[in-house]
Amino acid sequence: MTIIDVTIPDIGDFDEVAVIELLVKAGDKVRAEQSLITVESDKASMEIPSSHAGVVKELLVKLGDKVKQGSLLLKLEMADVEAAAAIPAAVVAPLAAIAPVVAAPTVSVAAVSVAAVMTPVAIASPAHHPASALSGHLPHASPSVRKFARELGVPLSEVKGSGPKGRISQEDIQSFSRAVMTGETRTQAQSAKAPAGDGAGLGLIPWPKVDFAKFGPIERKELGRIQKISGANLLRNAVMIPAVTNHDDADITELEAFRVQTNLENEKSAKAGINASIKVTMLAFLIKACVNALQKYPQFNSSLDGDALVYKHYWHIGFAADTPNGLMVPVLKDADKKGILQISIEMGELAKKARDGKLSPAEMSGATFTISSLGGIGGRYFTPIINAPEVAILGVCKSQMEPKWNGKEFEPRLMLPLSLAWDHRVIDGAAAARFNAHLGHILADFRRILL
Repeated sequence: MTIIDVTIPDIGDFDEVAVIELLVKAGDKVRAEQSLITVESDKASMEIPSSHAGVVKELLVKLGDKVKQGSLLLKLEMADVEAAAAIPAAVVAPLAAIAPVVAAPTVSVAAVSVAAVMTPVAIASPAHHPASALSGHLPHASPSVRKFARELGVPLSEVKGSGPKGRISQEDIQSFSRAVMTGETRTQAQSAKAPAGDGAGLGLIPWPKVDFAKFGPIERKELGRIQKISGANLLRNAVMIPAVTNHDDADITELEAFRVQTNLENEKSAKAGINASIKVTMLAFLIKACVNALQKYPQFNSSLDGDALVYKHYWHIGFAADTPNGLMVPVLKDADKKGILQISIEMGELAKKARDGKLSPAEMSGATFTISSLGGIGGRYFTPIINAPEVAILGVCKSQMEPKWNGKEFEPRLMLPLSLAWDHRVIDGAAAARFNAHLGHILADFRRILL
């Protein structure tokens, strides 16, 4: 038997997070990808999975500990065959050179194979502060109470416990939730914690409380985790960004014909055993065209930072993916350095991870611009919500054949509806019109991307 060290994997942009639940104990047999602990930041909680199967020999963290990427989590006993497979060759060689004989081999293996499962810690309500930092101490509450709070979207740091030493009970969570729903005034201490510009001081009237059952039969279903997390962000972005949307159409007749021909050639090559089959979608061309437009109009690839504008010299494009658990936005990194086929391959891999719930925080962060495509579902135009701290987002709907005047006669052309939403603090109407026009020209004749 071999003992390995399991460490905290990449947890995204957080320096440290608090351990709020221990899901295993010494002696437990765990599967690969089974959750070991739950950690919590000021924005979300995530479950840290095991990289391999084995038996927990020693748990090296406790409730309330602060951990970060690389922190030692537990010691896992594995069968020698499994342990040999877990140790990369690049790690084995240096170990052999330094210590040829080891009585009890111990190797550090980071739990990296599974994306952290995100769960919400906040909902869009006056009592919620998504930008507030973790407090210096962990609120006193049992794991079951913490789970109940996360399901309701209640931030524990703002709940006053009625139990011994301020311990928070389920009744405290319910009381806090009722207070928010009925619009009760928060204490001055709670109000003081609200950072400037969090939307809490908008002076909105309370949300209407209605007994829907008195009007007819109803069915109640709780929001999913993804919906709870994204809901608070969408509300903040919709309220705080002065967004304007430009609608336009792009002629993609020739581009669609080229796309179809490319896929036919790819299928033939795959059948002949020359290459793997690659399905190219219109979204891949859109990503490449958007990169070209972002490079020509760099303010669309920027972010506001106080009174300054941060221009990014990298082009990471987020694309909305519809999944059984809700809308997710994987990010295609360095799209400027990749061709259409490579973009298509990576998009397919990221979309599959999104559907399977395997996306890591790193694979959903860093976007400089986002495309929200309704594909072939339908619709004409819509107003996408900008994903802060980005300053623009492109929405596209189903393309349609339309009669267009060519100077002599009407001819059928395949037109793609474009909806560009932009932050008016950074971008003006003329720049937005130029961006959309340039994007339309690229899509109408993709050879322009080479100029």
